[in-house]
Amino acid sequence: MGLFDRLFPKRKQKENLSYMYFMTGNQPLFTKWDAASYEHALVKMCVHTIANNAAKLKGKHIKKAKGILREVNDNLNVLLQFQPNPLMNAFDFLYKVISDLFDPDSSNTLIYIDKDDDGTVRGFYPLNFSLAEFLEDGIGNIYVRYQFQNGRKVVVPYENVIHLRRFYKNDEIFGSPATRTIKPILQLAKTTDEGIQNAIKLSTSLRGILKYNGILKPEDIKRDRDRFVQEYLNSDNQGGIGALDTKAEFIKTDLNPIMVDSNQITVIEKKVYNFFNLNENIITSKYSEEDWDAFYESVIEPLAIQLSLEFTNKIFTPRERGFGNQVIFEANRLQYASAKTKVQIVKETAPFAIFTRNEIREIFNLAPVDGGDTFVLAVGGEAELLDGKEGENDDESNEGNE
Repeated sequence: MGLFDRLFPKRKQKENLSYMYFMTGNQPLFTKWDAASYEHALVKMCVHTIANNAAKLKGKHIKKAKGILREVNDNLNVLLQFQPNPLMNAFDFLYKVISDLFDPDSSNTLIYIDKDDDGTVRGFYPLNFSLAEFLEDGIGNIYVRYQFQNGRKVVVPYENVIHLRRFYKNDEIFGSPATRTIKPILQLAKTTDEGIQNAIKLSTSLRGILKYNGILKPEDIKRDRDRFVQEYLNSDNQGGIGALDTKAEFIKTDLNPIMVDSNQITVIEKKVYNFFNLNENIITSKYSEEDWDAFYESVIEPLAIQLSLEFTNKIFTPRERGFGNQVIFEANRLQYASAKTKVQIVKETAPFAIFTRNEIREIFNLAPVDGGDTFVLAVGGEAELLDGKEGENDDESNEGNE
């Protein structure tokens, strides 16, 4: 049995489904067009920068009981942190999901949650569909009908689809593609690139004119021109001197093609960077702590919140969420701070027992050690280790995590 048939086994399809319509009168369907915007070098560079950094986010299944948060060591955590599906590791999964989301021609990502008959999650799949249609059964349940490029169709409950979207304003279901917004900027960039190419071609094309003092046949003119080029206008003419008799005169042409000013190129690039809330320092990995903090807070952190909320709402039932189950996506921002800042933060927070030994080691990009999950408390220059186990045995049965 292939992967497709395992994910979508042939079974009786849900009947009596109809298209959803909203107050706007629009029919909610989403078509994936050819990624023309994504193929532009500047756009691909920006999307890659965001996806490459956001894919470092670490998904966790956590549970909050009596005010204490703890990580749940279960199969869901393995899927989130290591291998969401047989084809992708966790980094590749997030990279693909976020690339789809930030593609200006898409602005949507739909991830199918594969569950067994008992409702246990077995995997997450960002599907490459060509058309998604939203249906309803008349009693409030919503379904998504996927159509793939090979023509096959499947219908799945919307509650089993993690839906991420950008520019969520004009449609009740989908984020709005930003093709019209970014297209004028990309056209300007394309025109600039073509202008530079044409200027280079022009500057190397016509070097001079042979002016004949008599009337010659066209074939004689062509023959003499070719002979002159062959003998004098090539790399073998090391002396750099040509010779003509009185029947012809060589008139040199000085072409000065107009090149695009470097400031104009910078302005165009900046327009694309601004569209993605980026700057040149982030793109070229020359960022300072301040640059990274701004990038994290304006791009990565909102994405982490969006991922956390959507995964939590679609994976867990209301009862399970009521027992404190949730999914979070987090990143260690201090990894990007300077060594001086790291030392200062650890030193100033030590009296409050905020970090464990392993968390401190992670800040300095060091591997964890055995017994390193104890909290460090430093008072008066002396460090004390706290086991941090208080409350961990509360609700050990994981009640509500169905």
